[in-house]
Amino acid sequence: MQSVDTAVTDLASAMKKFFRRVLPVMLVMLVCNQLNRSNIGYAQDHLQADVGIGAAAYGFGAGLFFIAYAIFELPSNVMMEKYGAKIWLTRIMVSWGIVSFLMAFVQNEMMFYVLRFLLGAAEAGFFPAVIFYFARWVPAGQRGKATAVFIAGSSVAAALSGPIAGLLLSLHDVLGLRGWQWLFGFEGVLSVAVGIIVFFFLDAKIQDAKWLTAGEKSALTATIDAEDAQHTSADGGKVNRWKMLLNPQILLLCGIYFSVQLSIYANTFWLPTIVKQIPGTTDLSVGFLSSIPWVCAVFAMYFAAKWQDKAKSKRPLLVAALLVAAVGTLAAAVATPVLALVFLAVAAMGFKSASPLFWTIPQSALHPLVLAPAIAIINSLGNLGGFVAPFGFGIIKEQTGSVVPGLFALAAASTVAAILVYFLKERKPAGDVTEKAPAPGPTRMEPSTAK
Repeated sequence: MQSVDTAVTDLASAMKKFFRRVLPVMLVMLVCNQLNRSNIGYAQDHLQADVGIGAAAYGFGAGLFFIAYAIFELPSNVMMEKYGAKIWLTRIMVSWGIVSFLMAFVQNEMMFYVLRFLLGAAEAGFFPAVIFYFARWVPAGQRGKATAVFIAGSSVAAALSGPIAGLLLSLHDVLGLRGWQWLFGFEGVLSVAVGIIVFFFLDAKIQDAKWLTAGEKSALTATIDAEDAQHTSADGGKVNRWKMLLNPQILLLCGIYFSVQLSIYANTFWLPTIVKQIPGTTDLSVGFLSSIPWVCAVFAMYFAAKWQDKAKSKRPLLVAALLVAAVGTLAAAVATPVLALVFLAVAAMGFKSASPLFWTIPQSALHPLVLAPAIAIINSLGNLGGFVAPFGFGIIKEQTGSVVPGLFALAAASTVAAILVYFLKERKPAGDVTEKAPAPGPTRMEPSTAK
């Protein structure tokens, strides 16, 4: 039987090892994920020239990904709970890598639509599977930190995607392939390779981890089991996913996240097009210039995380981030191409910082038994913003020749989301279990959320 002091020391040691060993692997997976999501933004003009895919068709195809994602998110989550996060994360990565590779051989609009839909179906469940893996390995007091670091990694991944895409697009006619074919093919193969590595690197259970000592395994298992037992007795261990859809708080969270996703994916898919309006740009320079907003977002998310740690409530910070996104987007809509890039960098600092700030709210209120399905619902419905943004921008671009009206709409959406934040019921997260003996886990949501 471990003493309290020994258990606390072993728990802290286990968490340090987890953050050093496992979290970097998750970040590599996220980089692959971001590369495969954003690559069509850089390939848009080439797809139009070589395959005949116009702006509206491109926007619709880009958005179809998120329709499939929303449809298959919950079923994927159910399968993940059955087979475990390790196996399911491997399946997700390998399948999305194969579909992405096939994008290198797209020949017409219909094939483009089908492959984008299949890519969304393949990737569905990725984020909830990561969150569920954290819930099985990371105590409540450190789970928010792990999630924030993971989400922050998406900005690093987005910043890398531009230069990588630019370099691959420059491989025109190498081995008889077009640059956009190299882009899809290379990034697809990379995802398959990383997915296979993940299977052999990640451990399904705490007791399987050879990199933890016996004491660390015992302390970590005891803490997770204690949190589970506490909430199982309170909730009965049953989760009704459909009743979650009727919970006003979850609907609010879906609405706010929908707005955040509108901004993220409008920029993901259309930022290269905006940057190309700067005179004298090439595929390579567009790739590097498109990374500027995401690099700025990395720094903004770092400082937002520091302020978040000191703040008693996350809502004012989330409101501030959303308003920064609104102001930056509005200014970009009326600026010259060069200044538009500057203001879009400001906007990215806002909407990318909003994402980890947003997820601290459900993280602090939901127990692991409820967390995975609730995250799946919020993520799937919120991610429909990823359909509306590129599709809407595509129609606007084809009808008006400009994306400026779309930028006005994004600014309005961020403003509305900032207002909705004040209707959220925020709960205080549990104390940091790495610094003291295991404490009660986070407060659960309303009874209708977990029955």
